[in-house]
Amino acid sequence: MNRWLETPLVFLGFVWLVLLIQELAYGLTPLLEKLGTGIWFIFIISFLLQLTVAPHKLEFLKRNWLTVLSLAIPALRLFRLARVLRILRVTRGFRLVKVLGSINRGMRALGASMSRRGFGYIVLLTILITVAGAAGMYAFEREAPDGTALDSYGESLWWTAMLMTTMGSEYWPRTPEGRALCFLIALYAFAVFGYVTATLATFFIGRDAESKEGEVAGAQALEELKTEIRLLREEVARLREP
Repeated sequence: MNRWLETPLVFLGFVWLVLLIQELAYGLTPLLEKLGTGIWFIFIISFLLQLTVAPHKLEFLKRNWLTVLSLAIPALRLFRLARVLRILRVTRGFRLVKVLGSINRGMRALGASMSRRGFGYIVLLTILITVAGAAGMYAFEREAPDGTALDSYGESLWWTAMLMTTMGSEYWPRTPEGRALCFLIALYAFAVFGYVTATLATFFIGRDAESKEGEVAGAQALEELKTEIRLLREEVARLREP
């Protein structure tokens, strides 16, 4: 049963992430809002089923606390609490949790859809985080108080891509939520940059090792050297025979 539900939930996870990006960058139409609400109900039912069958429910909740918060936040819109929280300046903080929860769900969906988590998985995951992170940065920074906000989603996407490449740009976040999201993206970019550098170095060293003219001795060259040594030993032993 779990296997039968896994594929639809993975697909809905990607749809949910696309709807989040659309909501943060351009807003949702009434039809898309209804679609998002329907997917949200499905996620709640799925989570409650997983909680019901979990042998250690408290441990399950601790592991999935971000999912719990991201599923609880859309209820504010249904119960008309968003206006009150907007007055208390709490809405953007909840939106940050929703962004992180949606990215986390997208990461799980991507991991479930790929059987082997190699270099291709890292590339797709980086694209996912860049696109979703740019939407979050645009939602937080377009209302920056000093007038130097990110003016469009395209500009935010460019800024996030530069952050991913560790090059950075002249703009730095002004809002607390934007700074928190920027910090998390920078941590991911730092970790991925080291992984990509090591992967590329291994690839080029491997190609150099396979070449006979390369500077690095590969497995083939070592085997040839061992063969020559063995032949020399046999020749020396034959000459020593009376």
